[in-house]
Amino acid sequence: MAEERSVRKVRVGKVVSNKMDKTVVVVVERKVPHALYNKPLVTNKRFKAHDEKNECQVGDTVKIVETRPLSKDKCWRVVEIIERQK
Repeated sequence: MAEERSVRKVRVGKVVSNKMDKTVVVVVERKVPHALYNKPLVTNKRFKAHDEKNECQVGDTVKIVETRPLSKDKCWRVVEIIERQK
């Protein structure tokens, strides 16, 4: 029996930096309820993602998917640009 690959994590976020070559920094925002008061809190997480063609601009909404480690910090890659910067 061949083992199947595990399902890869997918995130949607906004590009906040594209100053590196073939790398963008994507901020993923999510709402988490407070442990005691259940008030929704907004948490931000920054991911470095691989952008092979240097297509992404600051402000773009992108979909990123988990992949093998590409460098020390980079283990995500840009799958598609959902919405361009206005």
